[in-house]
This record gives sequence, C-alpha cells and structure tokens, in this order.
Amino acid sequence: MKHPIDGLEAFIQIAELGSFNKAAEKLHVTQTALTRRIQRLEAYLGLKLLDRTTRVVVLSTVGRGFLPEAKRLVDELGRSIERLRSQSREASGDITMASIPSLMFGQLPAVLGEYAQHFPSNRVRILDRSSAQVMESVQRRQAEFGLHVMAMGQPDLQTELLRREPLVAYCRKSHPLARRSSVRWSELSATGLITLGGGSGNRLLMEAQLLNVGIDIRTKFVVEYFSTAIGLAQAGLGVAILVATDGAQLHPEMVQVPLVEPVIDRPLFLVRRRAESLTPAAQQLFDLIQTRYAQRLPVTQ
Repeated sequence: MKHPIDGLEAFIQIAELGSFNKAAEKLHVTQTALTRRIQRLEAYLGLKLLDRTTRVVVLSTVGRGFLPEAKRLVDELGRSIERLRSQSREASGDITMASIPSLMFGQLPAVLGEYAQHFPSNRVRILDRSSAQVMESVQRRQAEFGLHVMAMGQPDLQTELLRREPLVAYCRKSHPLARRSSVRWSELSATGLITLGGGSGNRLLMEAQLLNVGIDIRTKFVVEYFSTAIGLAQAGLGVAILVATDGAQLHPEMVQVPLVEPVIDRPLFLVRRRAESLTPAAQQLFDLIQTRYAQRLPVTQ
C-alpha cells in the first residue's frame, strides 16, 4: 500500500475543526471521500486515530500522540515542495560540471562569470578531468554535463560539437617566431617544442594530422597540463603547441601565432546523459555555454 499522504492532511483538519463536515469543506472534497482517506490512513497504520459517535469526533489516545508528528510531516512536505518550485522558477541550486583544464585559459571563465552574475546564489563545482574522465564523470553521475575534446560516441551519452579551435604556437615576444603572421608546421623542426603528453586530445589530434601530410616534429618538453606548457614557454624554454585562447588571457610577454599547412583544429564537445533532463540551474548554464561558444572568437596575438 502506498503512503496515504492525503490522509494526513484529512486527519489534521478533522482534529483541528472537530468535524468531518467542516474538514471536507475546507479541503474541497466530499465527506465520503474524506472518510475514505481516514480509513486508508488508519488501515495503513493499523491503529485507530479517531473515535466517532453520532454527535462528535474525538481523537483517540494514539491520535492525540500522533497529531504533532502528522503536522510536522505535512509541514516538511510543504517546505520541500516549495523548495522545488523555487528551484524551477529561479533556476536555483548547486551544479557539478566536468571540464578539461585547458578551457580555463579560454572563453569558459567569461561564461562562468556571466552565469554567476545572473545566478549569484548558485554554486558551480568544476571537476578538472581529462577528456576520457569527463565522459566517465558524466556517465557515473558525478557531473551533470561536461566539456571535452575526444570524438568518441557512447550510447548513453548525448554529445554536441560546440566549435573547432585551432592549434597555435605560444612563445615569448622576444622569440623569432613572435613577429610572424603565421608559421608552417614544417618550420618547427628546428624549434624547441613544448607539447602535452600522449594521452592528451591535443597531442593525439596533432600527431594524427601531421602524419597524414608526412611531417614529423620533435618535442623538447612533454608535460601533462596546459598551465605547465604555458609556464615553460613563458620562461623562454621553447614554443608551446596548444589550442588558441582569448588573447586577454595571455601573459603580456606572450603571443600566440597561427600554425598553417596544415591548419589543425581541435573539436570541442558538450556532453550530457542521453534522455535525462538537467536540473533548472544546470540547464541555464548548459544553454549559456551553447550560446556563447557558438560565437567564434578570433585568434588574437
């Protein structure tokens, strides 16, 4: 038998008004329907809550003890329902998303800042993960949605291509390549290069596309994180091959130079669980990311 929630409200009204008739009027139901609710509640509990005579209705000993608990349960249910309604109306609540760390050097911080202005009471938890781990976090419900760069289809995930972002060369302004409008990949063979490790989506994409055109480049430093590559390039230890970012995010002593012949673009995907709705708060951020990433940013030096 399902919990007779409607019986709790009926019991409270009868106890407070002292009449089946008055309680039925307040709840906008017939007296017969009200009686059924009480009967279901008493049958579920296996206890008699009301003592009825032809003239009056009084609480049984068990009913008098149960009344404060019944009121507490109904009040808690009402508050829970109002919280959910508020979340729906105001898109309030905490969010957990997963992202590859390199996106924090691009447009994502601006999008998160815009979201925070619209929803200042919402907290966003960001899981820094590799692309494979982003998908795993979403699958395991550790994150509501995620951003990654691996074009791998999963039957339980819904993946959307947001944009394609070019790989560029990061170097100090004092570097010989800094004054160039573009650099061919074949010209990098004599340059100390800094790249991300073999498990990186950037590295796999770069190696696959360069192999297709017969270009082999040697790397001086292999690192795991975007920030590490930037730090080494900033220290003058070489040229970092990374995805293009908003120029405002760069250190004033750094520039990014477009790489050509070939132009290698990294895809950026937005992923969520298939056939599952997001919370209102998460849906707002999800939609904002879709909108802002549809507005392609130019590569600025």
